[in-house]
Amino acid sequence: MSNDVEAELREQFTEAFEGADYPVSNQMDLVPALPNGPGTKFEAGDVSLTAMEMAAKLGDEQEFPYDDVETLVDDILEGLQSQGVF
Repeated sequence: MSNDVEAELREQFTEAFEGADYPVSNQMDLVPALPNGPGTKFEAGDVSLTAMEMAAKLGDEQEFPYDDVETLVDDILEGLQSQGVF
């Protein structure tokens, strides 16, 4: 994955999830923070996925609860990379 794509996704995820009420105990706790709910789209380079698609891919990758947005975003990026999304 290029550093540009990772940096852009990190920025988008941080902006989307920083408004969540932390700590979050599951994916549903994140939905109210998303500007377009589960349909919120994240795009960078050749990567394009909605929050719902991301949640489906990351189901087993995330380790809830998360106490802050940085740890959440780190896990999201690691999970997407391990799933071959980028």
